Order: sequence, then structure tokens, then C-alpha cells
Amino acid sequence: MKMISVSIGLLLIALQLAGCHTIRGVGKDVQRGGEAIERSTQ
Repeated sequence: MKMISVSIGLLLIALQLAGCHTIRGVGKDVQRGGEAIERSTQ
């Protein structure tokens, strides 16, 4: 029973870390897109 709890906990931590990197990547992409729009209007 303890092994299952530890496995589930590690899985949740891994998913959370992967989600953070994904959100950070989307934020960088949106920022680059905004910068490209700003450059095109100048």
C-alpha cells in the first residue's frame, strides 16, 4: 500500500513539473509573437 502511495505521489510531482515547463514555453511564444507585431508596426 505504501509503495502505491509513493508511486502516485511521484507521478503527480512529475506531471506538475511538466506542466510548468509547458506553460512557461507558451508564455515565451506569446511574448515573441507580441514582439513581432510591435516590430511590424514600426
